[in-house]
Formats: sequence, structure tokens, C-alpha cells
Amino acid sequence: MTPVSEVDVAILGAGSAGLSAYRAAREHTERVLMIDPGPYGTTCARVGCMPSKLLIAAAEAAHAVDDAARFGIDVQGVRIDGARVMARVRAERDRFVGFVLDDIERIDPAHRLQGSARFVDPHRLQVDGPGGTAVVRADRVVLATGSRPNVPADWRSALGDRLIVNDDVFDWHDLPRSVAVVGTGAIGLELAQALHRLGVRVRLLGRGPKVGPLSDPALAALAARTFDASLPLQREATVLRVERLGDEVAVHWRSASGTHSERFDFLLAATGRRPNTDALGLEHTGLACDDDGVPLHDSTTMRIGGSHVFLAGDASDDRPLLHEAADDGLIAGHNAGRYPDVRAERRRTPLAVVFCEPQLAMAGRSHRELTAAGTRFATGAVSFENQGRSRVIGRNVGALHIYGERGTRRLLGAEMLGPAAEHLGHLLAWSIGRHETVDEALAQPFYHPVIEEGVRTALRQLRKALDTAEPPPCEGCSPGD
Repeated sequence: MTPVSEVDVAILGAGSAGLSAYRAAREHTERVLMIDPGPYGTTCARVGCMPSKLLIAAAEAAHAVDDAARFGIDVQGVRIDGARVMARVRAERDRFVGFVLDDIERIDPAHRLQGSARFVDPHRLQVDGPGGTAVVRADRVVLATGSRPNVPADWRSALGDRLIVNDDVFDWHDLPRSVAVVGTGAIGLELAQALHRLGVRVRLLGRGPKVGPLSDPALAALAARTFDASLPLQREATVLRVERLGDEVAVHWRSASGTHSERFDFLLAATGRRPNTDALGLEHTGLACDDDGVPLHDSTTMRIGGSHVFLAGDASDDRPLLHEAADDGLIAGHNAGRYPDVRAERRRTPLAVVFCEPQLAMAGRSHRELTAAGTRFATGAVSFENQGRSRVIGRNVGALHIYGERGTRRLLGAEMLGPAAEHLGHLLAWSIGRHETVDEALAQPFYHPVIEEGVRTALRQLRKALDTAEPPPCEGCSPGD
């Protein structure tokens, strides 16, 4: 008979959300068990945030050399050594993963179990691991099982190892000659631009008109024009068929200009991710799930319905970002640890950044969210085209829109593409989180000459718009027009 272990809290997953949940739950009970199939190491450290930024850093260095001529600097004899680029990516990636592994190794072995877990009833988990099968009875459970790339099955069967996802890129020992990238979200855009700047022949294909996550119609259109001009990009493209021809991939697609075919070394599928909830045996729990199999939950408590099960991180499919995953884990872990004393927590101001060039960022509530909610808001804008510091450094591309609420004058959100958007996004997210008004934000110091002066310009435009009477509703207009 398989022995049964009994714990107060079982945490499924040892990524950013799971580790955060483990630490939080232990503040309330020592009877905590973290279960993960391995290999250990968070998505961010192993295949996400950190290795992608290492590749982007190399691409930025190469682009700086290519762009030096605009400053009157001629650089001769520059060569990109793909093997050395990827050696640094792998070495630094492994270093970051090592820090995570050290954290896991410091966890009491009695508090961790390697294996794949699935429910056999609402409180019992069957865990299949290297040491055989174990059964764990948990009074409460935190699901922090992460997500995985969502790849069309027929592509995998047709292309074999010539179909890759972002996870595979960071194990390369050299740069390939050519890559087709399908998907114009954050992952596809970042990797396609980085590879393009490192001398790889790239074709970026997107099925819709947008590039990146911006929802403001004017900014989304500007982003599309900007990347159309700087990348081999085909928007509104439908992939008709993919096939393997020896060591190459043939991609056939249709766009407004007709039907096209091109050969590449690899096809990189950046076609979204799906939560790892489908193999958890949720059908044995009675938990309600949405059409994608994600349990219905409260994002302020991370509790699934009225149950003893909590959700955290990318498995929740809410905001698949490291800091959000860690916050999810903290909330879920505390609530699981002190259950049935479940408490709602205030969430941080939303913040998202895409590390392309120009960078994209969103802080607070998006234009789409404000419009859908019928919020009465005005917009302040600035173009970076003639912004002083942006022109000085030759990065004068993009624009910033800041949204403020009519009546209260509070800052609600911002969307942008442009230089230093990662930093501007933080400044604005902090102001939004403090519920600052446009007048309070303008009372802060702005040094000269800095890119942040563009924020001041947008805030001044917003103040002017808020001081102006709200335009009457018109047919075809949406709030904020």
C-alpha cells in the first residue's frame, strides 16, 4: 500500500509563484510541502526574462555599432560572433538559474517532493516522481504550476526539431542563419528584433494588425508603422502551411499582397502560452473552470470559488509577469496558510514592459479598459520625435499618452512607445498607485535635459484637457476621444 503523507498546505510548483507561496504559508504552519516535477529553476531565470534580456543586450550592442555613423563615428571591421554571443547568454542564464537552485536547496528536504501531482479527490494528490508514487493528503492546496508555449500540434508533427519556442533559443550554441517568427506579442517582437539586429535573417509574421500589447488606437497604429519600417514584418498574415524540407522549414502564408513562401532554418512559434492546469485532475475536485480549463478565482484572494484551493502565477492566466506571479504566490500562500481566515489584498498598479526598441510600456489602466468601463477621462500626449534628450541620443521615436479622470483629476493609466519606456512606466505606475492628481504630478521636479521632461509635457497637455469642458457625446465616438 502506498503511504500517505498529510500536510496542511501542498504547493504545486516551485517557480516564482510557488516559492513565494511556500515562504508565505510557512509563516502560519510548518506542515507545508512543495511539489514540482523539475527541472528546478523559474521560468524567468531559465527561459524567460533573464536569458531574453541577455540576447537583447547583445543585439543592442550590435545595433549601437551599426548606428554610430549618425554621430560621425565610423566603425570598421565589426563581426558578430554568434558562438560567443550564445556562450554568454547560456553562461549568465545558468548563473541566474543557479541562484534559484541555491534557494531551493536551502529548503528543508522534508518540505519538498519531486514529481508530477494530480488530484484523485479534493484533498488527495497522487505524485509520480523519481522515487515512485506517493499520495499526499493536503488540507489546502496552492496551484502554482505555471504555463507552457501554446504550439499548433500539426506544426510540431510536420517540423520536428525545426520548430522551436523561446525556451529552445537559449540553448543554442550558435546563431542560425535564418528564423521565421510567428506571433507579434511581447515574446515574438523581442526575439525577432534581437535576432534581426544580430544578423540573422528574420521574418516576423502576425495574424492581426497590431504589434505588441498597446491598446490605445493611435499608439497601436504608431507602433505598427514603427516596426513595419524597422523589421522584416508582415502583419495580418495567415500561415497556410508549414513543411520540413531537409534541414529547412518552408513557411507559406497569405496577406493582403498575396500568397508568399520562404525557407528558414527554424520556425519560432511565439503563439502564446497556456496554463499548466490540464493535467492536474481538476475533474476530481469539483472546481469550476473556464473554457480554457483555468479555475475560476478571485484575484484579490487567489481563492478558487469557496474552496480550499488557491491559484497563483502563470497558471491563473491573469497577468503572466514575474512580479505579479510573486504577488499571487504571496496572497495565495498566506490565505492557504491561515485558512479559513481568507483575506482580500490590494493589488499593485498594473505595469508591463516590452524590451524592444523603441520600448513599449503600459502603466495603470489601459485605454481599452477605461473605454470599456465607460470612464470619463482625458488624454495628455507627447511625441518623442522632437523631445530634446531623445533627439540628443538619437532615439527620438514614439509617443506617450497619459489618461486622467475628469472630475477627480487623478492619473488613471498610461501607454507609450519610446526611449526609456521601462523607466517612464515605473514613474507613472508609482504616481497612479499613490492616486496622484495631474497637478500633484506636475509639482514634482523635472531635470533638464532628460527624457522625463516628455512626461511633463504630456502632463501639461492632460491638465489642459481636464481644464477644458468635456466634449458632448457624438455618434461613433468613444470615451476619451
